[in-house]
Amino acid sequence: MTKAVIIEKNGGPEELKLVDVTVGQPGPGEIRIRHKAVGLNFIDVYQRSGLYALPMPLRLGMEASGVVEAVGEGVTHLKVGDRAAYASQPPGSYCEERVMPAKCVCKLPDAISFETGAAMMLKGLTAQYLLKRTLPQGGLKAGDFILFHAAAGGVGLIACQWAKALGYNLIGTAGSDAKCQLALANGASHAINYNTEDFLARVKEITGGKGVKVVYDSVGKDTWDKSLDCLAPFGLMASFGNASGAPAPISPGILGPKGSIYLTRQTLFSHITTRESTQEMADDLFEAVTSGKVKIHIDQTYPLADIAQAHRDLEARKTTGCTIITL
Repeated sequence: MTKAVIIEKNGGPEELKLVDVTVGQPGPGEIRIRHKAVGLNFIDVYQRSGLYALPMPLRLGMEASGVVEAVGEGVTHLKVGDRAAYASQPPGSYCEERVMPAKCVCKLPDAISFETGAAMMLKGLTAQYLLKRTLPQGGLKAGDFILFHAAAGGVGLIACQWAKALGYNLIGTAGSDAKCQLALANGASHAINYNTEDFLARVKEITGGKGVKVVYDSVGKDTWDKSLDCLAPFGLMASFGNASGAPAPISPGILGPKGSIYLTRQTLFSHITTRESTQEMADDLFEAVTSGKVKIHIDQTYPLADIAQAHRDLEARKTTGCTIITL
């Protein structure tokens, strides 16, 4: 038996229940992993609330680190005793131990702690596919301006540092002056408090009226319309989340008058459908962290029994950087 967090119906943090569950043996293509630490992400909130509908009862959690305890038939990249970390479907990382598909589980370098491993996988791989794989027409080059919303969050702080290492001028937005200072301290070229400033006007001012080549937006409804107007001609609007709610439907016809701009809705799980792609992206992330180009900020820690409070704080925008759940 092991402890795991489940919900039996969609709703608020009060629906999160810590229960005893049975853990079996891994089948073909699976492993059993005993967790050392678990990551907290906004996608967990979407699944709990029902924004992303999944069958009930549901175990939550999308990333963790730990030690491989058993390996199923056909798994060759992992062995018993390996340190490992993952961001993976299906959900279920809010637990002490689980059986899961091995495809998206990667060996964790010895230089990276379990805590950092749990905090970095989903957010770091997200930053990787955004900055390396979700690019405007003609790509990005050193000196280009990009706009990144929620720049003081877990993905945002990684992106600030990685963008600086790549030579980009990242304009970050956040909801307080303190969060803006955090983004600046982590490599953002400029930071805008969207609660006190018009971020569209500031982006135009910073870029000399030209706009940015790409907007990376996980906020959604509250930032959507002005984000489109921040783009230079042929720029890319890359949506990857809806923290403030889903944007209203739009007509493709508006994209032409705004400069023949591009629009995409990205998910990490489209990028890690194969073992090869997952490992390639993870290796890039591991190199960025072990080289010192990217530091993973773990700013909040909660025990598994306090998972409901962790969700409340995340939704209330009380968190910065990464949050982990300890076991």
